[in-house]
Amino acid sequence: MTKIQDIIKKSNVAVITGGASGIGLAAAKHFARAGMSVAIADLGGDRLAKAAAELKSISGEEHVLAVETDVAQKESLEALERTVIQRFGRVHILMNNAGIGPVTSIFSAQADWDSLLGVNLLGVINGVRTFGQHMLSHGEPGLIINTGSKQGITTPPGNPAYNVSKAGVKVFTEALEHELRNTEGSKISAHLLIPGFVFTGLTKGDRTEKPAAAWTAEQTVDFMIESLERGDFYILCPDNDVARAVDERRMAWAMGDVIENRPPLSRWHKDYSDKFKAYLERKE
Repeated sequence: MTKIQDIIKKSNVAVITGGASGIGLAAAKHFARAGMSVAIADLGGDRLAKAAAELKSISGEEHVLAVETDVAQKESLEALERTVIQRFGRVHILMNNAGIGPVTSIFSAQADWDSLLGVNLLGVINGVRTFGQHMLSHGEPGLIINTGSKQGITTPPGNPAYNVSKAGVKVFTEALEHELRNTEGSKISAHLLIPGFVFTGLTKGDRTEKPAAAWTAEQTVDFMIESLERGDFYILCPDNDVARAVDERRMAWAMGDVIENRPPLSRWHKDYSDKFKAYLERKE
């Protein structure tokens, strides 16, 4: 197994979408401190410029690239790849992290569904399909990290388009890792980042201070790096409110709906909610 120190090191290159804030920027700073050249992609010129300035203060202007990119458009990602390759030559880490979270319902406006699926799901698929083959061909060890969500596994009521997008990221990343590990000569591995409650622009709403229950983006990245060092595929992050054991039971119950032929989303069904609570509280 490739050691993470052989990838996160001086002279190697990381590309992070959604890199101007939150988990993406925290990851970019971590990679920059390790001596990597870093390319961040995002929308919003001012935000992107501010993030680039922070990264340049860590590693120097020659090691930082910031490119406005709409990940929902494959042509935009292809332009990003050309720019990165022209500047840095090759890519060792691709972190498909861009995401949006407008609230939807089944019959929300088509534009809301299109934009959410375009960024959260197609952005990941397009990112891998744009950068992946060149990463395989240069023959050096590398990582593809896709940001998913616990909502893509337990799929709670309230935002079906978001849940669909993140469930798709999980399935796609599993298939990606299977294909990579069965590709002759491949030194690239895929990993699914599953954050807990993280205080970022996507989750903070009107709050100006981090809730006690939330992790910071930096804590999430630290946990991600520790998980990558172990070779984990599923990087299931806790937070200050939900322990891993609780997440595991929630996920197991969700799969139990299929196995036991319960109603879908039975955690929230009036005939099963008490049974779920009892299951969650069991000690064994």
